[in-house]
Amino acid sequence: MFNGKMKAITFSYDDGVTQDKRLIEIFNKYNLKATFNINSLLLGKRNSLIIEGKEINHTKNAPGEVEEIYRGHEIAVHTLTHPNLTTLKDEEIIKQVEEDRLNLSKYAGYTVHGMAYPCGGENNNDHVAEIIKNNTGVKYARTITSSYSFDPQKNLFRLDPTVYHMEMEKMFELAEKFLSLKPDSPMLFYIWGHSYEFDINQTWDRFEEFCKLISNKDDIFYGTNMQVLFNRRA
Repeated sequence: MFNGKMKAITFSYDDGVTQDKRLIEIFNKYNLKATFNINSLLLGKRNSLIIEGKEINHTKNAPGEVEEIYRGHEIAVHTLTHPNLTTLKDEEIIKQVEEDRLNLSKYAGYTVHGMAYPCGGENNNDHVAEIIKNNTGVKYARTITSSYSFDPQKNLFRLDPTVYHMEMEKMFELAEKFLSLKPDSPMLFYIWGHSYEFDINQTWDRFEEFCKLISNKDDIFYGTNMQVLFNRRA
């Protein structure tokens, strides 16, 4: 159970970009909790991406702002510099993950244990997962593969989220299903994405509608990734 409840909702957002500040305002407004996966060596870097022919700001928050911006939520590993770990030698995988974790622990003011794999496509495999499990302080690592399921997963080092937030209508459909559930075993609704993606087609308001829809339910536990994965009470 999740703190005495059979259902839980959690969010996971990557890259540590400045749009996270606006997203956290929405989460705090509706008493929701999220995990933010950050590349420590890219903090403070100014950048933009061209997506669907539009220039989208992809500037990272400054190192000195990390503790304040993400207070009340979880900070987690996204590697030092965002490489595809499946292309690296074992020692470089360990360096990218563990040094990022240690850096972020200093910025956060607590020990960081979570992670999300960087890059799109095939960004993880069993070998990389075993290297991380056996050689770092990471306790779970999220993939980018939507499961469209609420069932608990056994392999926390290749943890598949329920849905990617850019699949907006599917996300709403799953929310309606999740809200109606009366399960007799634990069920987890896990949403992931990047906050800068709301700028592409200005879907901030639509996402806030989603947050309002799923928030403040008596039968749901709202927690960070670590809280829903490890702080269960029997």
